[in-house]
Amino acid sequence: MAAVTEEQVREALSTVNDPEIKRPITDLGMVDGITIGDNEITVRLLLTVSGCPLKDTLNRDITAAVLTVAPDVNVVVDMGVMNDEQRKSMQQMLRGGHTEREVPFAQVGSLTKVFAIASGKGGVGKSTVTVNLGLAMANRGLKVGIIDADIYGHSIPDMLGVGDLRPTQVEDMIMPVPVKGMKVISIGMLKPNKNQVVAWRGPMLDRALLQMLSDVYWGDLDVLLLDLPPGTGDVAISLGQHLPNAEVLVVTTPQPAAASVAERAGTMASMMHQRVVGIVENMSYFQLPSGERMEIFGSGGATAVAETLTARFGYDVPVLGQVPLEEKLREGGDSGEPIIATNPDSEAAKILQGIADQLSGRSRGLAGMQLGLAPAGRL
Repeated sequence: MAAVTEEQVREALSTVNDPEIKRPITDLGMVDGITIGDNEITVRLLLTVSGCPLKDTLNRDITAAVLTVAPDVNVVVDMGVMNDEQRKSMQQMLRGGHTEREVPFAQVGSLTKVFAIASGKGGVGKSTVTVNLGLAMANRGLKVGIIDADIYGHSIPDMLGVGDLRPTQVEDMIMPVPVKGMKVISIGMLKPNKNQVVAWRGPMLDRALLQMLSDVYWGDLDVLLLDLPPGTGDVAISLGQHLPNAEVLVVTTPQPAAASVAERAGTMASMMHQRVVGIVENMSYFQLPSGERMEIFGSGGATAVAETLTARFGYDVPVLGQVPLEEKLREGGDSGEPIIATNPDSEAAKILQGIADQLSGRSRGLAGMQLGLAPAGRL
């Protein structure tokens, strides 16, 4: 074996990212030591927790990295676990030296676009829209996070096929679950029992939302999507308090009964000084084999909501897209494989991708948003 130095091995290991944190293991203090023998190199790796679900991935990536500088050696990855002090040090480093609880997306200078997906009533496909928009944005190379803020009706984990996964916890910091190139967290992932019923009132709902915003290590995100509960309750109010800079996307179906309550969701956002960025009409029509469109749930709902909110707010609230009723769209939600991933050429997927491109291509406007300014004192 040609002579290889510890510095060369460490440099190779700097290309290995922790699968959950997405930062080099050398920066995170996870490489505890490197031992170079005649025909063997041992890397002592410290996991954040003993039951790390991705240790096999780390083992494979570390082995591959070492072999780039020493291709003829046997690579051994000796895994241990960080102690309390090491975990606290890593947590402080990830939070930029801050120890207090804060919402990174609400800080001045945050470049993450935050979109809250809202609806006036349940059953309009809000969660389906959320997961497909997230995947559509990730397809464009954006770093996407999803918060399933529908505390009672959390369905995002099952829709993404990760209903049994649990996030890793480092001290009081939670790692979001990596799913299909996105970072995801849901109250369903934090419950000790998957079938446990969530029966919380206002203060507990606020604490749950704050935990998912501030205790989860999101890293550098381009876009954060929040799947809100239907209606205008506690979570919508808490969101306005913790993320006044969030923009709201309202999902409705075509029939007047759904459209009238969708207007309330938009008005609620405005009351919390959040901008309504647009309307998505789901289940708009069913495409017959002949090419004719059958409007099963009527028509005009999204247009009516958009016109009403535009007149009410004084700025344009457009209809961003009308998503057809397709069997594969429903099947994707049940199987954990959204239509954007499985059938990108379908009409529904194309429209959802178009909505995602409109949202991710927007610059952030100031209309309807709090600027956090205060009058200057007199000199």
